[in-house]
Amino acid sequence: MVTFHTEQQASAENAVATVELSFSRQVSIAADSFWRSAVRNRILGVATALLGIILLTAYGTVLLNQWNAPFYNALERRDLSAFLNELRNFAIIAGFLLLLNVIQTWLNQMTALYMREGLSRDVVDQWLKDKRAFRLSMSSPLGVNPDQRLHEDARKLAEMTTSLTIGLVQSTILLVSFIGVLWNLSSNFTFHVAGYSFAIPGYMVWGAILYALAASLLSQLVGTKLSKLNADRYAREADLRFSLMRANENLEAIALARGEETERRHIHQTLDTVIGSIRHLAMALTNLTWVTAGFGWLAIIVPILIASPAYFAGPMSFGGLMMAAAAFTQVYSALRWYVDNFGAIADWRAALMRVTVFRAALMDLDQQVLTAGRITMASGKPGQVDLEALEICVRVNGDACESAFRLKERDITIRAGEKIMVNGDQGVNRKLLFNALAGLWPFGEGKVTLPANEEILFVPQVGYLPEGRLRSLLAYPAPSASFTDAELAAALTRVGLDELVRRLDDRARWDRALDKDEQMALAFANILLRKPRWVVFYDVLEGLEPATEERLCRILGELGDTTLLYIGRSAAYLKATNPRLLHLERTGHAADALVD
Repeated sequence: MVTFHTEQQASAENAVATVELSFSRQVSIAADSFWRSAVRNRILGVATALLGIILLTAYGTVLLNQWNAPFYNALERRDLSAFLNELRNFAIIAGFLLLLNVIQTWLNQMTALYMREGLSRDVVDQWLKDKRAFRLSMSSPLGVNPDQRLHEDARKLAEMTTSLTIGLVQSTILLVSFIGVLWNLSSNFTFHVAGYSFAIPGYMVWGAILYALAASLLSQLVGTKLSKLNADRYAREADLRFSLMRANENLEAIALARGEETERRHIHQTLDTVIGSIRHLAMALTNLTWVTAGFGWLAIIVPILIASPAYFAGPMSFGGLMMAAAAFTQVYSALRWYVDNFGAIADWRAALMRVTVFRAALMDLDQQVLTAGRITMASGKPGQVDLEALEICVRVNGDACESAFRLKERDITIRAGEKIMVNGDQGVNRKLLFNALAGLWPFGEGKVTLPANEEILFVPQVGYLPEGRLRSLLAYPAPSASFTDAELAAALTRVGLDELVRRLDDRARWDRALDKDEQMALAFANILLRKPRWVVFYDVLEGLEPATEERLCRILGELGDTTLLYIGRSAAYLKATNPRLLHLERTGHAADALVD
């Protein structure tokens, strides 16, 4: 339809994103989305309760760590009475922690649920606001297959943000809680090596920090490419799903053209890129596992090895040794949270980048229009449409309009009840004029003033038929309850679709069940039901059967009070309405203008 759209769509196959955002701006965009969310207060309330549960869990974990000393000392002394008493204490502490774990799990799920609700609704609202979805599809590869970002990426970002944030907070609280315990256990120990004596205050704390730091640095070195690899994988997955969806939507055309082999080859090529991305990701994750799993296994013995000098020297009991080892493990686990979650953080950053880049592109569309020049849309007095010095830009390159066309009649007033036909030079993309009048294509110059508080119906050559009951399609986008069954049946009969009257409550893929003539007749039935004062058509009579064309033109001729603006060529429309003619002519680089 438009070269700008076609070139960008092709480039989407080779680009992950066209907009580069700094991490700080990504976070800023995400924070703005959260703050504007209708579920913000619910999230804050659940998060506050969750913080309280995490603090109580940390307290219970400290109690459990302190329980280690008397329990293992009782074992060492073979003191059955003390052993049974400590088992009772364990049951109380463990029961308390179990209850907290159950409550925390529920709060985790609710937080993730509300996060996803808020983020998904915000992104969808931004996408379907002020014709942005259409403009993005025309001006950026981000708009070619936005479903990945609206669905899967938004889900992953919400769920992973919740999981990672809770993990970070919990690890930080445990770290603060157990560093003090570990420091006290190892603060009064003196090392004796080769006749020298020296003390390292809290040496087990420093051991845990050094161990976790080594794991973090090695993990950073090995897993640094994971974020980009994850983003690339999501982009390739989206391309594959779009290819499959596009093939599914055009099965009849593909079969008629004997194009199955070509489509199969194209889908396999897209699948190859997905497989390649996953293969690179799998190799990176495998390398990272050497680090995370290696340090994880060593963590079983390292705490005891580090605490053993104090135990063998005598000042630390067996119970103290087990308590120190458990405290070391808690400190190390908290410190190595980043190590364990390096892959998840990379995945989260990839999801954050894709969602925020998409949202930023939507938010920046208005600025792009202002930079490239825009057609001014205004509301005027009822019963009148004014087109002032209207010029449509066909191709936009940055802030420059490379090719354009305009209405030869520079200042036009269309009054209520008039019948108009717009035609002109061969090769002019008339559909861009149709989109410009509808406010979908803002690139160009001039001013369009539409009547205030009067419905204008825009009827494209190929309309949208959503899934659902036939009565809903007939009334779309108005609710079907706005019309009686008698009114719906009368409209169908008048456009020649009598056989559909008994199917008002049927659900089907109507875009496949109805042929082109029936779909256009259905669009005219919609006009008869809604009775708009203004209707703008784009070549709707092109390619119809003569009987259908005659029937629909007869209906147009009977719409005496309705203003009709027909963009296109149709001898039947000329004969039926005797319209006033307007003309389009190319300007600028006329040779570059696009054909319909």
